[in-house]
Amino acid sequence: MVKIELKGYTGIVTGGASGIGKSITQKLLEAGAKVIIGDIDEKSGKETMKEFSEKYGGCDFFKVDVSKVEDIRKMVEEVSKKYEKINYLVNNAGISIPRLLVDPAGKEEITEEIFDKMVSVNQKGTVFFTQAVVREMIKKKIKGVVVNISSECGLEGSEGQSVYASTKAALYSFTRSWAKELGKFGIRVVGVAPGILEPTKLRTPEYERALAYTRGITVEELRKSYEKVSIPLRRVGKLEEVANVVCFLISDLASYVTGTVINISGGKSRA
Repeated sequence: MVKIELKGYTGIVTGGASGIGKSITQKLLEAGAKVIIGDIDEKSGKETMKEFSEKYGGCDFFKVDVSKVEDIRKMVEEVSKKYEKINYLVNNAGISIPRLLVDPAGKEEITEEIFDKMVSVNQKGTVFFTQAVVREMIKKKIKGVVVNISSECGLEGSEGQSVYASTKAALYSFTRSWAKELGKFGIRVVGVAPGILEPTKLRTPEYERALAYTRGITVEELRKSYEKVSIPLRRVGKLEEVANVVCFLISDLASYVTGTVINISGGKSRA
């Protein structure tokens, strides 16, 4: 087995205090990289930093709201002052609020507020975090890597999650477009698109309630529906399986990979 070695790499993982982001943070630290977690949840961020610092070292935390450009600018400035370089950025922070386009009962429809919130975090945050970090990479002549965490529903769509799916579809286009813009600087832009994964604390009771409602089923039926999806590998994915691919893409083992999004879904289809 080839061991991924990231000693000497320093970078940022947004939303790195929980779920997929926490797993990515851990794998990067295990590979020898320094990781700066950017997360809006200060309590979880500090707890994760303490946990991983004691175990691996090289972990830091900054509170940041990725929907606010000033927050992003401030964090990247402070990270750049504290650390010699930023080699990579993982755009992982994201939210999903299940809603229907039209709900005949008038209970769970997309509102302007919900639309703006999801777009601000999932799209706007990705754009302006990447812009701020890439400016530093170019200024310091670093051949860095940007990894966008998309979703397989970005191409397939998802009932009750049309806005979320559309924001994840945007990450496919950002990845391809930025790879074309930044290749001349030696900066690679790649993405991963997870399918159905093991539960995290982000799959809250409220999230499951809302998603079940949009599909006209109970929460129990929703949970059982995951078992009916056609996954050739016949299991849901593990968070670390996403993290492993992210580490590979950041490493020199993927030095000729850019402008593409890799599905991590066990071959999932709607068939």
